[in-house]
Amino acid sequence: MSSATNCGFLILTCLLDSLMKYPRERSRGDYMKSDAHESKKLCYLLLGTIFLITVCQPFAGAGGNSQDSPLEGNPLPASVTEIMNDTKYDHAFWGILVEDLETGEVVYQLNPEKMFIPGSTTKLYTGAAALDIIGADYRFETPIYARGNVDSSGNLNGDLILVASGDLTMGGRTTPDGKIDYTDIDHSYANSIGNAILTTPDPLSGLDQLAQQVSAAGIKSVSGDVIIDDRLFDKINPPDSANDYTLTPIVINDNLIDIMVKPAQPGMAAEVDWRPQTAAYAIEADVVTTDANETARIEISTGGPGIINVSGQVPAGEDTIVQTYTVDDPSSFARSLLIEALERQGVKVNASVKGNNPADLLPATTNYSEFERVALLTSLPFSENLKLIMKVSQNMQADSLLPLMAVKEGKRSFWDGLIIERSFLEKTGIDLNAVSISDGRGNSPADYMTPRTTVDLLRYMSSGNDSQVYRDALPILGVDGSLATSVGPESPAKGKVQAKTGTTAKYDVVNDRLILCSQALGGYMNTSEDRKLAFAIYVNNVPVKDVKEMKQVSNDLGSICEAIYEEN
Repeated sequence: MSSATNCGFLILTCLLDSLMKYPRERSRGDYMKSDAHESKKLCYLLLGTIFLITVCQPFAGAGGNSQDSPLEGNPLPASVTEIMNDTKYDHAFWGILVEDLETGEVVYQLNPEKMFIPGSTTKLYTGAAALDIIGADYRFETPIYARGNVDSSGNLNGDLILVASGDLTMGGRTTPDGKIDYTDIDHSYANSIGNAILTTPDPLSGLDQLAQQVSAAGIKSVSGDVIIDDRLFDKINPPDSANDYTLTPIVINDNLIDIMVKPAQPGMAAEVDWRPQTAAYAIEADVVTTDANETARIEISTGGPGIINVSGQVPAGEDTIVQTYTVDDPSSFARSLLIEALERQGVKVNASVKGNNPADLLPATTNYSEFERVALLTSLPFSENLKLIMKVSQNMQADSLLPLMAVKEGKRSFWDGLIIERSFLEKTGIDLNAVSISDGRGNSPADYMTPRTTVDLLRYMSSGNDSQVYRDALPILGVDGSLATSVGPESPAKGKVQAKTGTTAKYDVVNDRLILCSQALGGYMNTSEDRKLAFAIYVNNVPVKDVKEMKQVSNDLGSICEAIYEEN
């Protein structure tokens, strides 16, 4: 077999900002259309926050099931080689490694030492490092301080200051039983793949709790301002994220405004609702309901400071369509929402709800001991937040783990977090020469890893105090998260595989099709014979003509898991 050629990348800016500039044409009944016109529109739509947009060169001489030399392990099951020999994989490159966690036996392997584009299986590495550095039981504490004196009438002659702690949900996903809520398709993917499902808890629940405590502390009015202290770490738009989000220690509703569009009768205006609602943002809607056979087309754009324009059309009978708008200033957004939460609790604030966060009025970070703490929000254990990140592949939160790890080690930046992650990976004993990581989510063109390094990491994480926490955070095949529909309800492997998915794709302009630069899966399996396995499956460079074929590649990896489950 000839050696693999280098893979060059060109990042295309097709994330949230770009999506807002183009109409979103999407109808659940029309998702699988194969005509060229619709295919092109779907390609531009789908390649958003869930997919890294890249240009990949195929690995020369790397056939779908070839390898450099014979290796230990059993022959791949016939059903697996049948999948790999399908014509759609003629130009693809496969990597597989399956090991028995108890005996160390190599069960199957194919190109285990070759480097692959990992997609979001990068989160296996980020999440493992964060679990080690931050700790499964760690809880983020977000205080509010009163700067100034409270007089006999309950008026604070000064300011309320919320000090952001890096809590990535701020109580907005907490369920009554003390868990973090998530859905199989997170709202952070609403603009890219559609069909997003909103969680049940009120995204403002945490701010409401803080406001209740401020009121209970005897404060009835605030003559000064409300300020968000967001200085915990250096804010950054992660490289290769096309500026679709800012990493910041203050996060409310993932710093998104959810926009719900519900059709009415043909010819009538569609109903447009949104959450969280705040006076800081107004929505101007012009969405009409069309006949049922028309295609949904929704465009979201900025109409000026604090104005969100929602326009387009939705067909009658369509389910409510969820889209999102990314706020451009998370601290000012949080400030407005906190002022409104205070007012709901009867605390009158003299400052305007609208306007920028007055960060220039913040005290030195060493001065908070001089002020009275009047409220405190304590998060769920970090283990719950990790579950959210891994189950739904939450990109912004995965990238946020890097500066949060840096803070735990007395540093401040995204880049510091990557250096700290390397220190953790050194401890695991994996071959760092076979790993390349430049972000938390798996979006960087510099992200590469081998099946061997992934399985070695999984083996390391299978023992120790955090082993069950790590495993429980992963999507379950056929049950939840990004693996919910990868196998059918009658699959024998349903519920027996816990693994992280990864997808990296691009639009092939010349051929008007998609190229899957990577579809990946890495995790754990309890087989039919109760063998405990760790595995990594990668396939790179798969041409697919439409969205249906792209989904089939993901399902093929699910079928490979079924075969491994049944053969062992």
